[in-house]
Amino acid sequence: MQQYLDLLEHIFDQGNHKGDRTGTGTISVFGYQMRIPLEEHFPLLTTKKVYLKGIIHELLWFLRGDTNIRYLVQNGVKIWNEWPYQAYLRANGLEEQYPKYSDAWKEKMKEFVQQIAEDETFAEKWGELGPVYGRQWRDFEGVDQIQQLIEDIKNKPDSRRLIVSAWNPKEIPVMAKSGLPPCHVLFQFYVAEGRLSCQLYQRSADVFLGVPFNIASYALLTLMVAHVCDLEPGEFIHTFGDVHLYKNHIEQAKLQLSRSTRTLPKMKIKRKVNDLLDFKYEDFELIDYTPHPPIRAQVAV
Repeated sequence: MQQYLDLLEHIFDQGNHKGDRTGTGTISVFGYQMRIPLEEHFPLLTTKKVYLKGIIHELLWFLRGDTNIRYLVQNGVKIWNEWPYQAYLRANGLEEQYPKYSDAWKEKMKEFVQQIAEDETFAEKWGELGPVYGRQWRDFEGVDQIQQLIEDIKNKPDSRRLIVSAWNPKEIPVMAKSGLPPCHVLFQFYVAEGRLSCQLYQRSADVFLGVPFNIASYALLTLMVAHVCDLEPGEFIHTFGDVHLYKNHIEQAKLQLSRSTRTLPKMKIKRKVNDLLDFKYEDFELIDYTPHPPIRAQVAV
């Protein structure tokens, strides 16, 4: 997808060198937008293989209102493990004994993740991220925003209030203790001529690791919502606040920029689903995905 490569180039050309919460350092720009059509193809990057299993399971996890990593761990999805693991080390005075990203840290994390999967009591205490995305989507101060969204799209498609927000200022300090305050904070749907479009505002975006996931996740959400509302998919508009390349991802990003794009795949929903919450992992089939090999990089926690 050329638009993503253009964003990488823009960050290299126009970015500011900034510090950050993780201590890693970034090259950052503020304010950027991509418009991605969804009518024909599914926007899963081809310049590196993207982990679709994790994207689908994470989105289903959000939609069910879950905030504990146990569901993800039990389905082989590792993308949220570092935050509760680091919180576990910090709470138990183990951060010095297990320096971040050391071999000892990695081995200890394997033990932590295994215990999350097997021990429900341990998972309840240490696998919980706090009131992050799923909680806010499904229970924002008592409001089920997803259910309200679907009802409004079906009954008031011209509404300018087809919005879901994950940014709850009252609960941001709680989220920050064990997880991460929402990065993709607000999305809005728009219905016109039988098509459903979605615009996401993302306050903070890890362009190498996170953004390819975010693009695919919200494109998939748009397809799912369009499906249950008997609409066709329109466009995904991705609007960024601080979009940045971590300095430990520079070489990986340059490698990706050296690769040519390939034809985007298609996403098939294999059965008729009437309720957004009835979707299962097996309902999705990706067709004709022929990406370049994956490029490994460490997440900044």
